[in-house]
Amino acid sequence: MFPNLKLDAVKVYLFIEFAASALFGMMFVTMSLYEATVAGLTPLQLVLVGTMVEFSAFVFEIPTGVVADAYSRRVSIIIGYVLMGIGFLVEGLFPAFLPILIAQMIWGLGYTFTSGATQAWISDEIGEDPANKLLLRANQVSLYAAMLGMGMAILIGAKSVALPIIIGGVGVILIGFVLMLIMPETGFQPTPKEDRNNWQHMLHTFNEGIKAVRARPRLMSILGIGLLYGLYSEGFDRLWVKHIIDTFDIPVIFGQTQVAFFGLLRMGSMILAIFATRFVEKRLDTGSPLAIGRATLGITFGISAGLIGFALSPIFAVTIVIYWIISVLRNVMSPLYNAWVNQKLDSSTRATVLSMSSQVDAIGQVAGGPGVGLIARFISVVAAITTSGLMLMPALFLIGKANAISVEEEKVTSEFDKP
Repeated sequence: MFPNLKLDAVKVYLFIEFAASALFGMMFVTMSLYEATVAGLTPLQLVLVGTMVEFSAFVFEIPTGVVADAYSRRVSIIIGYVLMGIGFLVEGLFPAFLPILIAQMIWGLGYTFTSGATQAWISDEIGEDPANKLLLRANQVSLYAAMLGMGMAILIGAKSVALPIIIGGVGVILIGFVLMLIMPETGFQPTPKEDRNNWQHMLHTFNEGIKAVRARPRLMSILGIGLLYGLYSEGFDRLWVKHIIDTFDIPVIFGQTQVAFFGLLRMGSMILAIFATRFVEKRLDTGSPLAIGRATLGITFGISAGLIGFALSPIFAVTIVIYWIISVLRNVMSPLYNAWVNQKLDSSTRATVLSMSSQVDAIGQVAGGPGVGLIARFISVVAAITTSGLMLMPALFLIGKANAISVEEEKVTSEFDKP
């Protein structure tokens, strides 16, 4: 309808990362604070709210990933942003447990339309290797954008903790409408209508994705690592703000509410993450599974130990420093994990396999979240976060296993390349 408005795929991808990260950064500064104070959710309710997002991802991740493979990545991504925006709007407008729970379900559904589909779309448009390099570049862009959003949250949140969430929800909906105008899709050929058989075709595509995973033992280990990352993350994501509020006296900054403190705290972590990501991009060969695996081993140990230290530290300054370390490591880990999964996948099943990686994370969060929430309810938030750190430890074994497979694969490749 508007062919002259279509932009280069790399520019569109960077736009998505910038716009979404700015708006999410603005909302996430206030969201946990909003839920814990304005909505008055208990620690258990905080975790259950997060579990609802992941439950939605668990239920809808594979069907929406298959839709992206069988029909259109572009349409799937557009639907996703519109739905996520609606979810954020509901949360910001209705500060109570049940509406927030429903909002998280809508947000989780929308997210599944974008996860997997976005990486698969850009890989098909520009190629796998350039896409893997773009993931790290885009991560830096998203960090800058998130800082901008956090600064906006400090200004807007001074009047109302809910306002950044409401404005952000409208903005996320607008991303979907903008993509209708500018997003190309030239590298993907959807299944012809005459060859489609609705759910039978979707089941076939899903089975092909399962076969692709089973054919790669290293990929199976990587997905197992993703499961353990899901197990640990829900407790920390939903309870770290509550822990700081309950444990320490929050300093008043710029004469504002606690939004300013948490905004600056997150901005500090983003600045550090930008430098860390740039360092990794220059030093790490993202085309080597072994190089990514070795980096993942150190990052995973750092996150696990950091969570325990964060929970147990009685000193405010030390707690803040540990939070920054955890945040930086997690920001670096995200694009590395995506690049790890994305290697050597067939285009026909790429979105489905990438969706599987998101789904195992969701399974982990759904399985681990309620248990951690009950620990927070009946013991303490400190015990819940400590448990989260211990949950991640077994991932070290799976990372070692994946790295051993990568070593063997490199040996086979080197032998094959000998004259």
